[in-house]
Amino acid sequence: MELTYERLHRLGRTGWWRPLVGVLLLVLLVLVLQTVATVVLAIYLVARGVGVDEALDKLSGDPVTPSFLALVNVGWALAIPAVWLVGYALHRMRPGWVSSVGLRLRWRWFAVCFAVAFLALLLTLVVSALLPSQGAGTEVSTDVNEFTRTTRDFALVVLLLTPLQAAGEEYAFRGYLTQAFGGLVRWRWVAVVVPAFVFALAHGVGQDLPIFFDRFAFGLVAGTLVILTGGLEAGIAMHVLNNWLAFGIALTFGDMTSALNPSGGTWWSLPVTLTQSLAFLGLTLLAARSLGIRTTAEPAVLERRNTPV
Repeated sequence: MELTYERLHRLGRTGWWRPLVGVLLLVLLVLVLQTVATVVLAIYLVARGVGVDEALDKLSGDPVTPSFLALVNVGWALAIPAVWLVGYALHRMRPGWVSSVGLRLRWRWFAVCFAVAFLALLLTLVVSALLPSQGAGTEVSTDVNEFTRTTRDFALVVLLLTPLQAAGEEYAFRGYLTQAFGGLVRWRWVAVVVPAFVFALAHGVGQDLPIFFDRFAFGLVAGTLVILTGGLEAGIAMHVLNNWLAFGIALTFGDMTSALNPSGGTWWSLPVTLTQSLAFLGLTLLAARSLGIRTTAEPAVLERRNTPV
């Protein structure tokens, strides 16, 4: 028996109610962990001599500070152990099954995906430069920002913690949610569309429609690649690179508050979004086929799975 990525929950405890309870439990657990992270970081700031009111201002997100960005990144990074915990407690699934059909994150394949994402991003930048303003935080000054201590702190947070934030979102939306809906219904498209919609919605109900579409399109591509490549590597690679670029541009030419909360999007962003999405999708699938990337769990691996209890 071989199973594709979205069907892997069938290895563990079965029951139509488990995916639904699991989604609710995951949301609750992530919120609790993010609250704990907020309290811990606030205590850390106060312990370093920052006043209580000032510490709360630093963590409010208005404006975005290095402390707030670190909190956001750590909060989403905590979704990874939350997914592992829910998967084992409710489904008796080993943590590695969320990473890929190979029971782990395939690092060599991840490196290939990162290179492909870089190529797709370069093509996207070319298309973006040829079109009118796409809004959504793309309006930046032609003057380079002054490098300050705050800039340094932002750069360290982006470099070290943003990859964990991107991975956390992928483990939650393209990982657990994809497997939850994939095990619940027989239509594969549901396991792609529903997590993509929830992913876009999770970025704020008041966001502009073009920005929502951009995030929804990203979710569709990442979700499709999860199933067609058998793991989270492609989605994580593209997610990390996108965030590094957005925050890097903000640090160099713009500001972090606008980058984290983009507004004023226009439909000129549509061809840019489609360029990146379709280019990355096509190039990644081509690379996966050329390298013989496995998209189903190997029978030998399935035989070593934990016996449900």
